[in-house]
Amino acid sequence: MDRREFLNATGAGAAALLGCTALPILADDPQPQAANHPALRGVTWDKAPCRYCGTGCGVEVGVKENRVVAVRGDEKSPVNKGLLCAKGYHLPGMLYGKDRLTHPLRRDASGKLSKISWDEALNLIAEKFGQTLAEHGPESVAIYGSGQWTIFDGYAANKWIKAGMRSNNIDPNARLCMASAVMGFMTQFQSDEPMGCYEDLDVGDDFVLWGNNMAEMHPVLFSRMLENKRRNPRVRIVDIGTRWTPTSGFADLYVEIKPGSDLALANGILHLLLKRNQIDHAFIRENVVFRRGIEDLEQIGYGCYDDQTESYKFKDTAQESSLDELRTFLEDYTPEKVSEITGVSVSQIDALATLYGERQRGVVSMWCMGVNQHVRGTWMNNLITNLHLLTGKISRPGANPFSLTGQPSACGTAREVGTLSNRLPADMVVMNAEHRALAEKLWSIEPGTINPQPGLHTVDMFRALARGDVKAMWIQVTNPWVTLPNLNRFERKVGDGRFIVVSDIYPTPTTEVADLILPSAAWVEREGMFGNTERRTQHWNRMVDPPGEAKEDAWQIMQVAKRMNMGHLFPWADDDNWHEQMFEEYRAFTVGHGKDLASYDQLRAARGLRWPVVDGKETRYRYAAGEDPYVKKDSGVHFYKAKGYGEKAAVWLRPYHPPAEVPDDDYPFWLTTGRVLEHWHTGSMTRRVKQLHQAVPAAYVELNRADATKLGVQDGDQVKLVSRRGEIVMAAKIDDRGRPPQGSAFVPFFDESKLVNMLTLDAMDNISKEPDFKKCAIRIEKV
Repeated sequence: MDRREFLNATGAGAAALLGCTALPILADDPQPQAANHPALRGVTWDKAPCRYCGTGCGVEVGVKENRVVAVRGDEKSPVNKGLLCAKGYHLPGMLYGKDRLTHPLRRDASGKLSKISWDEALNLIAEKFGQTLAEHGPESVAIYGSGQWTIFDGYAANKWIKAGMRSNNIDPNARLCMASAVMGFMTQFQSDEPMGCYEDLDVGDDFVLWGNNMAEMHPVLFSRMLENKRRNPRVRIVDIGTRWTPTSGFADLYVEIKPGSDLALANGILHLLLKRNQIDHAFIRENVVFRRGIEDLEQIGYGCYDDQTESYKFKDTAQESSLDELRTFLEDYTPEKVSEITGVSVSQIDALATLYGERQRGVVSMWCMGVNQHVRGTWMNNLITNLHLLTGKISRPGANPFSLTGQPSACGTAREVGTLSNRLPADMVVMNAEHRALAEKLWSIEPGTINPQPGLHTVDMFRALARGDVKAMWIQVTNPWVTLPNLNRFERKVGDGRFIVVSDIYPTPTTEVADLILPSAAWVEREGMFGNTERRTQHWNRMVDPPGEAKEDAWQIMQVAKRMNMGHLFPWADDDNWHEQMFEEYRAFTVGHGKDLASYDQLRAARGLRWPVVDGKETRYRYAAGEDPYVKKDSGVHFYKAKGYGEKAAVWLRPYHPPAEVPDDDYPFWLTTGRVLEHWHTGSMTRRVKQLHQAVPAAYVELNRADATKLGVQDGDQVKLVSRRGEIVMAAKIDDRGRPPQGSAFVPFFDESKLVNMLTLDAMDNISKEPDFKKCAIRIEKV
């Protein structure tokens, strides 16, 4: 079965998903089965969120004889209403790869791995981290986690390192994907996460997708949008992208843009809105302030250095601004000039401004990695939200800026629990003395314990590891030796004086560099909670036993803490109901702060609840009168979290800056990276699912037909991609699902044998410190 047949068979074109039902899919038979199929006799069912992306689809999991034997979409789930994508329908397979890690493994000086006991493994971690702390201090230890951590895992890690080891060197791989969205929300509302919800997809009039291939990356959500369009032909979809994708085929308007020029396009739209007076003056007077930061390109830089000893120290500062100053600032962004920068026609720029400016129509802007993985990702988040703040199209059904997430708990764990190097739970930060005091009180630790200095963010953390400044690191639920940009920087040799622990479920390039490998329990092999894109916290029960001696990540951390004389941080660690006690302790951070989570018992019973949850009632739209319990006014909105702005939202003036690297005579092609429908992230789970792997067994490079002809390359030929940092060889795809314009190439990153991040640049956003995986220069050679 080739890709096109696979897409048709699984409904990957999104439209086909509309007709799917919640029939069970057996683990060993990918065809939908009737509920009375003989293989389903004696099967018990329970609810869980999907293990993969940030959509948070509800799944019913079928268990028989201590094994997951089937899944079906959960018709009671308000997220997906019984629908699943191709990956979701094949969930059981990710648990049962033949090479699951089942025992702790220690690597000796020769590189050979041997089994050891859990006691030996945990004692070794406690010894190594304790010795490193004693000899080199808190800056020498680190833990690198994930948006795939459950809430329990992330909370245990955060408490252990910040309250136990007094280090803030904790960061998740969400730094690589969602940090710009975090800082976009924080700089404008002083509170993270969207104000809207998935119901926007059912009622919006216009949808503008900024660099967001929803048909493949979020197909269930895209199907809701298409169903809205089917019922309401007046609904319009605009796809703004650097290459034609399956999403483009469903769009009413496809806007092709030069890589890295989206800042200019957004400012060009704003220019026309102000020039035409298509802004909501009353909304602005009541709810908006204006701010301006540092704009000098030379002063800001891009954070990528040849010298490994350097770190990115830029810090933005805010100055008050005004609507008049914004108007003057935008004068230079005429349609003609913006067209020259972006490659977007003047007529399309005009059409976009008209769409955002129509007062009677709701607009939902949606974005993901195309905006966030950007050297000015925070700025771009700001500009998209500016479009909504200036037109008043925010915090109401079908009218919102909506950042989508790629991991199942990038919101619930990385962002809400606060497993970033500068954060504490519930939007609190280590730099704020009141926030530290509250955390120290809730954690029952001595005042002054929490370090007020932010720790190392992901890129600087691994640069510090490469230098030897970080000497002990624990990596859980992520695969950085595939996902980090400019991977050539991070070579590892056994016996180099650094101690690396990796907890995972399968061997990966990251376990290959580990001194100690720990087998983790996955998904329904343990109890868990995720928080999805629409602020919905979802709980699931343990349904089957993990293989061999695999243990959940939170348990691993608590057992090490106990061996480091930090057991007081987890006084309930050995209780049968420790998950409940841990969650209720964490929940205390959120209650009364507009981030209120539902109780443990409520979440066990529900198909997830969207915070803030007050008096048992969830919130659809944050900041909206009649919806958000913290808003006391009768109508309109109240941005009550933004205390520093007088409880108003901030419109930021943000100029266009060019990308950190652009094509030239030596490297004449753009390279951008991303995902495909069939595989998730680095493929460590999905490549072990037979049906998904057979559909797309290897990574490839998408080329424009004209470029291929000039290079003498035909579909399937091997080509070499070369950047200033590295090279890889792979097969070319021409006129496939994605179709880049001339001068551009696209490579997915799921294939660990084709490490595209050997080519990428480790330039990063000036505020969020998120790397820009989407733009670098390469040359292409036929092999």
